[in-house]
Amino acid sequence: MSEIRASVTTGGAGAAVRCAIVGLGRIGSLLEDDPLREKPCTHAGAIAANPDCELVGGCDCQPERRTRFSERWDCPAVYADIDRLLLETRPDILCIATHPDSHRRMVERAARHGVAVAVCEKPLAYSMRDARAIAALHCRRRVTVLTNHERRYSADYQNVRRLISQRRFGLLISIRGTLYFGRARRHDQVLLHDGTHMVDIINFLAAGTLRVRRSLGSMRARTSSAFLYGTIETLPVVIEVGAQRDHLVFELELSFESGRIRIGNGVYTFEQSTESPYYQGYRSLRAVELEPIGPTGYFSGMLTDAVACVTDRQRTPLSSAEDGLASMRVVRAIRSRI
Repeated sequence: MSEIRASVTTGGAGAAVRCAIVGLGRIGSLLEDDPLREKPCTHAGAIAANPDCELVGGCDCQPERRTRFSERWDCPAVYADIDRLLLETRPDILCIATHPDSHRRMVERAARHGVAVAVCEKPLAYSMRDARAIAALHCRRRVTVLTNHERRYSADYQNVRRLISQRRFGLLISIRGTLYFGRARRHDQVLLHDGTHMVDIINFLAAGTLRVRRSLGSMRARTSSAFLYGTIETLPVVIEVGAQRDHLVFELELSFESGRIRIGNGVYTFEQSTESPYYQGYRSLRAVELEPIGPTGYFSGMLTDAVACVTDRQRTPLSSAEDGLASMRVVRAIRSRI
């Protein structure tokens, strides 16, 4: 996976990859001014930080967002209409940060205007029909579609995937995920908008496809928790989706023969089995220090992959439309049961 972080040569001076954004809200631009987040953390921020890229335009239906974007990024080419944006700025990459129910239309417009790569925010679409249509455009090479499941590009998750492959703590035995996203959101809504990230990163780490077998608790509830049980081949996976909390949690616990890894938002710990200091004849887990991870590069890595897909039109992105469709299949299968 080191190739995701490699510099991309685009042909020298004057050959910058042209990038445009539709949807100038939080993930498109606004979150870049959050002082606590690792930077870059938005599409605009990633483009501005990448020397191979040029921000050529933005599009949003809200005038105040267009004005704010133009001033923040010194980008005068802002539009209310997607076709005008694509016709007048001719981007190589279109970053789609609009509501999921518009993703299919945006990808189709990108393909019609000859855009090489469409970076599509999660979930890939609001409906399975639209998600399949987007994936079909990608598979037919009409446009390369990269689904922005950014944890795939994050150095900490990539390191954990290597440790699993190397069996640093032995065989991976089980995975447990925890997802809390506010007090009052219904579990099924959390699952659609943020659970797609969890399903995708579980698929990525375990190098397989999650299949949910059963659930416990109401997915329509706004209180307590609901639990999902599934497998990736024979690997058991449990996901808790919760409400009624005043805090956010996105966390995975991976249990191994001889250790445990916890990784998530603000969480990155390793434990290894040793002779127990508490009970004779038993073994306990103790914290171990592995090579520290600096900036994870999750957003910059995503854009580097997109640029590489512009220069090599046969390249398959690390997080493709097919990966986005796979996570949506899991989420929709769960929602169809309620």
